[in-house]
Amino acid sequence: MGLWALALIVTLLVPALHTGERSWWPWCCIIGLALGALGYGYLRRGRGNAADA
Repeated sequence: MGLWALALIVTLLVPALHTGERSWWPWCCIIGLALGALGYGYLRRGRGNAADA
């Protein structure tokens, strides 16, 4: 998630990385952060733990 956050910052700071054909790049970083947060929350609650299987 840290790398997705870093990539988002870089894409927002460098105009060539979020204009024109690359306008979707910041959204890719945001979705990566959101999915990472969902996965972290899922594992934090213990549902992704194989110890109870």
